[in-house]
Amino acid sequence: MAVRFGVPPEGEKIRTLVEERLKQAMAEDGAKVTVDWRGEQRHLYVISMPVDMLYFNPDTHRVRAQRTLDPERNHALEERPWSEPAQAYLHDLLRQKPSEPNQTDPDYLALVDELEDFGQREPGIISPDGIIVDGNTRCAALRELGLKDIRVAVLPADTSRRDINSVELALQLRRDRRRDYSYINRLIAIEEELSGGRREEDVARDFNIKVKTLRQDRWVYQMINEAIERSQTNQGTRLRLVDFEQHQEKLRELQRDYAKRAATDPEAAEQLKESRLAMVVLNYPKTSLRLAEADFHSRYLDERLPEELRPVAQESSAIAIPGLPGVSVPDATANVKTARALTDQLLQAEAARLAADKLEPQAIQKADQVIKAARKTFDVAVKLAGQNAQLEKRKIAVQERLSDAADYVKQCAAEFAEAKAKRALDEDAFDDALLELRDSLMRLAKQAGRTFSSPGDGVEWLLAATRED
Repeated sequence: MAVRFGVPPEGEKIRTLVEERLKQAMAEDGAKVTVDWRGEQRHLYVISMPVDMLYFNPDTHRVRAQRTLDPERNHALEERPWSEPAQAYLHDLLRQKPSEPNQTDPDYLALVDELEDFGQREPGIISPDGIIVDGNTRCAALRELGLKDIRVAVLPADTSRRDINSVELALQLRRDRRRDYSYINRLIAIEEELSGGRREEDVARDFNIKVKTLRQDRWVYQMINEAIERSQTNQGTRLRLVDFEQHQEKLRELQRDYAKRAATDPEAAEQLKESRLAMVVLNYPKTSLRLAEADFHSRYLDERLPEELRPVAQESSAIAIPGLPGVSVPDATANVKTARALTDQLLQAEAARLAADKLEPQAIQKADQVIKAARKTFDVAVKLAGQNAQLEKRKIAVQERLSDAADYVKQCAAEFAEAKAKRALDEDAFDDALLELRDSLMRLAKQAGRTFSSPGDGVEWLLAATRED
């Protein structure tokens, strides 16, 4: 959610100081930086400004997801973005690690060390009213070090809020020395650009990604928001965007596998999605998530779920189509509903477990028991699915080896003819290699002869070709 803000309280005072220093920079033909400005390149003069005089950008995409961590402080930020409490909250968020907000970001600490050792290398960018467009984290670090001034370029006098967001995104996407946006904040930025009426092709180009990748990321973002809605508990707690920050690769792979399956079997795709989303909640690694196929719930989980995790029996129903009396389509099948009910239970338990400071100890304990019971059951299911995957892999390994060997022999035939034409064939080496191939085929024939009581044409050929006279 964007923050409602206008001109900062000290905006006019800052604008006056900015204009004075810009005149001096122009007279001295000082340093400049180049930015993308309304479809063209604009060269901006760099000046020095008191670091404590500037304002963190309440709309910065760098901490957009993290703002919701503290609803009370976030409310103050939305209602009074220039107040001291709101600015202090932004300062705290800029220091935090996106995937683990209770920790200081190592990248931030590295920035502090760099500024302390070498000073400010790259200038930031501000609006004429003193809003930091680029360099919010640098400003936070400079304040922490007790340094008085920051070098900044200044946007044109008619800068709007839209300009501030556009310049911030354009600079971030240059991928130079700036800290990258976190995964969730990047998804938010993409969605906001599209909601502003921009075309997917244009946004994808700005973010240096393909349109296909943009659509995949939008699907993930929608699924995350739906999961947050589904995690709502009776006590009002729910998961937050930042709770999905560390699962980027899992969610992207989930989307790819879902799309492949949905093209031929939408119901199976939904079952796969629910099982894998449940495993994301339980924090399984990506390699384990891959074992959860469409039948994971019915094949490995259903009979093993303890009573407190067993969903109420689900039945399919029909949905009437508005405007077409008597016409209806089936909704999600019973298997999909059952898998979804379990995932909902885990989403809500995790939301309660993460709200330890807002719920009674009994509620936290119950949620923790649900997660532990689920993890124990899923551990068994993952182990069984893994064993089955290994078995399937061994089943196809034999024929795959032979297929590879056939490809090599075909290639050998082509290269044999070429070597012969160029008189480059080593006949003795070729003969030795054939004898080695014969010995290998004879070993394979012995195994096949013991295995098949009624051999097919292929095995018959192998036995005949290796039979010793």
